[in-house]
Amino acid sequence: MSGPSAIVAGAEYVHAITARASDRSYREAFQRVALRLVPPGKLLFDFGSGPGIDARCYAEQGRQVAAYDIDPRMNEYFIRHCSEWLAAGRVRLQGGGYREFLAAAPPGSEACAELVTANFAPLNLIEDLPELFEKFATLTSPGGAVLASVLNPYFAGDLRYPWWWRNLGRLLVEARYAVPGAQALIWRRRLSDYARACAPHFRLSEVFPGTDAAACAGAGWLRLGSCRFMFLLFRKPDRRHAGTSGNGQALTLSSS
Repeated sequence: MSGPSAIVAGAEYVHAITARASDRSYREAFQRVALRLVPPGKLLFDFGSGPGIDARCYAEQGRQVAAYDIDPRMNEYFIRHCSEWLAAGRVRLQGGGYREFLAAAPPGSEACAELVTANFAPLNLIEDLPELFEKFATLTSPGGAVLASVLNPYFAGDLRYPWWWRNLGRLLVEARYAVPGAQALIWRRRLSDYARACAPHFRLSEVFPGTDAAACAGAGWLRLGSCRFMFLLFRKPDRRHAGTSGNGQALTLSSS
């Protein structure tokens, strides 16, 4: 699909993902964490960039942005939505197949990203995460990191669905399971599975509830359980940092 019909499809998607206040809150919270991690003028790489909502936000806040999405319809909308930033060279967009993305050598400038972002759960559509983290390692500077929004496998709102209970044993024993989605399998993972998948290129450093709004009230893991998304920060092993770099609400990591 290309041309006007693709733009319409992109606009419909944008309406769907911005209609609910909770989704807008998740996105804004993620953007705030990402912007705190990348100084103005520095480059971030937006993986699974969709219609360009985040990319435009980052560019408007003074960051350089490189982006990738597999969906031609989203990319056509992205080009219109970020047209002035693309024209100015502040935003760059890459399309093509996923295997092509993994195999391509990044341009020199795109191998220096301070941060790879993956908002609204693109990592949940990937079965083989180790090869993706290997790719992320080639896109980031020696002190680079990955910030990913992922579906929370412990979200209390999912307990009403039979598929959650059917897969609970697999989650506890195998640390992951997949359920059919609209376009692909959707993988739910425990933190231990993400920690294994990112090694040796990264280590899972911090976990944040998916919003810093009042929708996730409470403390620690209780607050995390009330959020549909959680934000995971992966750092390269040689990266040194002091304290929390994100929104100040990082949770203590375990093998959960």
